[in-house]
Amino acid sequence: MATGRQSAWRRWTSAAAITSTLLSGCVRDRNDVKYVGKEKRELYRAHAMDVAFPTVNEPLPPEVTSTAPPHTILETDEIPIRDISLAETMQLSLQNSQVIRTAGTFLMANTLLTNPQNTPSEYDPAIQASGVLFGARGVEAALSAFDAQLNSSMVWGRNETITNSVFGGVGLPSLSTLSQETGVFTSSLQKTMANGGVVSLNHNVNYLGSNSPGLAYPSAYSGLVGANYSLPLLAGSGTEFTRVAGPISQSFNGVSGVNQGVLIARINEDISIATFELALRNLVKDVENAYWDLYLAYRNYHTAVTARESSLLTWRIADLQLQGGVRTRAEVAQARDQYFATEAASMNARSNIYTAEVRLRRLMGLSANDGTTLRPLDEPVTAQLVPDWYISLTEALTQRVELRTQKWNLKSLELQLDAANSLVRPQLNFVSGYQVNGFGDQLLGYNGQTTTSNFYQNVTAGNQTGWNLGLQFNWAIGFRAALAQVRNYELRVAKAQRVLAEQEKEVAMELAATFQELSRAFAAAELNMNRMIAARENVKFLEPNIREGTILLDELLRAQLRQAEAEVAYYQSLVQYNQSLNDLQYRKGTILPHNAIYLAEGSWAAEAYEEADHNADARNHAIDASGVKETVPQPFASPMPVDNIYFSVPNAEPTPADDAAASVIMPGTTAEPTTVTAPAAKPLPAKHDELP
Repeated sequence: MATGRQSAWRRWTSAAAITSTLLSGCVRDRNDVKYVGKEKRELYRAHAMDVAFPTVNEPLPPEVTSTAPPHTILETDEIPIRDISLAETMQLSLQNSQVIRTAGTFLMANTLLTNPQNTPSEYDPAIQASGVLFGARGVEAALSAFDAQLNSSMVWGRNETITNSVFGGVGLPSLSTLSQETGVFTSSLQKTMANGGVVSLNHNVNYLGSNSPGLAYPSAYSGLVGANYSLPLLAGSGTEFTRVAGPISQSFNGVSGVNQGVLIARINEDISIATFELALRNLVKDVENAYWDLYLAYRNYHTAVTARESSLLTWRIADLQLQGGVRTRAEVAQARDQYFATEAASMNARSNIYTAEVRLRRLMGLSANDGTTLRPLDEPVTAQLVPDWYISLTEALTQRVELRTQKWNLKSLELQLDAANSLVRPQLNFVSGYQVNGFGDQLLGYNGQTTTSNFYQNVTAGNQTGWNLGLQFNWAIGFRAALAQVRNYELRVAKAQRVLAEQEKEVAMELAATFQELSRAFAAAELNMNRMIAARENVKFLEPNIREGTILLDELLRAQLRQAEAEVAYYQSLVQYNQSLNDLQYRKGTILPHNAIYLAEGSWAAEAYEEADHNADARNHAIDASGVKETVPQPFASPMPVDNIYFSVPNAEPTPADDAAASVIMPGTTAEPTTVTAPAAKPLPAKHDELP
């Protein structure tokens, strides 16, 4: 025994010595390590982070590659003029707005450059419809929770072990080898129903081959064919819950919440469409405002050129009169000073045309310079519009996209609150199952001797069966998490309701401000028109006196300045009036139909229409279950506004939303608004010879 201990001690000592030697080799200086081959130091980087560029080589848009240098005041060649109407401007803007631009972000905090992921585009509704992530699922992803799931596996194995028994084991001699060959086949087809129930069909086959002499068959097959059904009866039960929250059997506590159902996915798609409509509405407003800004720039340039030519003529007359002794050098210098001032004003006005044109081209999706200069063809409206307050307010309260979006949010939260209330109950599930068991020496072979000679013969005989039936109960005592969720949704619903009320008040305030601006702009246009007429007459009657030398030159120069200022003020107020008309349609939420713009879904593939037709036939020939249960769900959407709007004001009749919408004066109708005609503005010159 002592000799054995000494031998074990020597073995442990030798192992420790070898280990210490290896460890000492591992901690040697790394400078002693030599490598075979040539060094490739160019692959080594002395830093971990660096500025890099992605390997993306997308083709540049033709609006960038084919654009010429922008127009500037340095150009001396004549630039071709392209007259364009407001309708054509709108059409081009919509055609080139796959990604929607806004006027307010140009040359400032441009979200198109700084935050492109949140830039609105025509792809957004489709992106939402095809979403699969929690909180952003589309209808198809929500419906996938009810797709049938087929699971199958086939696993083979072999195992050999020593029977550690002096008496032998499983009929084998002691210390002999027990060999086992196994095969496991499992398959199941599972389907989640609209009421939250789960139906599954199962088929399992187990194979066992062994050299144990204690078995009746050295190799045998056993398994089952069965069906199971489970149904929630309390928490998460019913079709309404499943439509909102999704099947409770697929929910994750604290993660999925109650917003994974088909209804919520559909509402999210409607919100995405409303968001796209909102961006499109803003684009239409910006395009029309930019169109009238360009019109004003041309008018200001024409006025500046006229003032420059008048100043030049006055200077020449004063210079001739100086030689005749009628004028003084101070008067001639004053005339020369005014000429250069008007020359600078005309140069700035021409530059403003190019700037306004670039802003309009940007919104239209055109290149910065295609060899022409855009010029508005339409003249602004000069007739006074006196809209009805109650009709306009009714339109705003029913047509504003922001209110519709908030109502969708409120509807979604109300549905989720109902679903959350369903979870403030214990979980009680009905479970059931039935199976036919099978056993056989062979899987498919048939010898007709016994019923156990073939597995599938034994299964189809149905002599060995099994079933289960019962209830599963789970009660989170106190329902702390469920009640917290209900309280959270109650607060969110209350906030959404209050926000909706405040939005409606805000819409009314915005509309009131628009009414005030509309009246002010038209009144200012009338006054500035009269001012312009008076200023022109002043210049007209002063010019003969200047030629005769009976009055000071200063009077004419001041009159010419007042004439130019009056013309600029008139056209500026006229443009502001037309922009106020545009803003009125914007605040009422009718700017898109006012411009004959309507949203519609694009065409699908032909196969989609064929499949939809087949599904419609299947539903039309289905068994009517209306006498058994309520098959029509509660509506959550309407093709038209459902608001009942009444105004409690003295001497005003209640105005339902439908009657108000029917009495709105729309373009193309025979109804005429109350108008007061103001003198029309002069059309733009047919040709700008002064504009190079």
